[in-house]
Amino acid sequence: MHSMRSRRQADPNTLLGARVLLRPLRVDDWEAWRDVRTRCRDWLERWEPRPELGASDPIADREAFRARCGAWERQRHFDAAYGFGLFLANGRFAGEVSLGSLHRGPFQMGYIGYWVDELLAGNGYVPEGVVLLMRYSFESLDLHRLEAAIVPRNVASRRVAEKLGMRDEGTATRFLQIQGVYEDHVRYAITVEEWHERRPELTAKFLTP
Repeated sequence: MHSMRSRRQADPNTLLGARVLLRPLRVDDWEAWRDVRTRCRDWLERWEPRPELGASDPIADREAFRARCGAWERQRHFDAAYGFGLFLANGRFAGEVSLGSLHRGPFQMGYIGYWVDELLAGNGYVPEGVVLLMRYSFESLDLHRLEAAIVPRNVASRRVAEKLGMRDEGTATRFLQIQGVYEDHVRYAITVEEWHERRPELTAKFLTP
């Protein structure tokens, strides 16, 4: 835990929880990231959009991963999206938690995304990471609303949203392209008012050692 606190102090973009930390991925994370993505490829990619034709694969190409990290950094700089690697207290890379497609103006909202190493699923690491992201989004970025859009049959991801008390706002028809097919998605949401109401409970349950 001491090392986690040291890393947070060294990087203001690090978000520290009880058992996990979130920080932007760097090029030197490639091998750990690649190992997880390779081992869990079938398990993860069935829920993800198909890459654009001709795009370099960051799993196979370190330079493509470098470009991916750079793209997240540029989006952070322009307040468009915030990507984080999810790490355990011992430094093990576990997955990713992200805040994407930020809308400012009258919306003040963004979309939550997350995935985890199949071997670490079911341990509560993702809910803890998402609570860290919620706190950052509402209290540091001053957002008003967060959404998560999930394929109905993705039971594990839906369980995370439900565990955190996000409202099921119904199903959007053919909402997002997943592996080349536009699929329906259940839309979950939480607003800043609900966050302040639930913050003590969520903090006690997920962020208290």
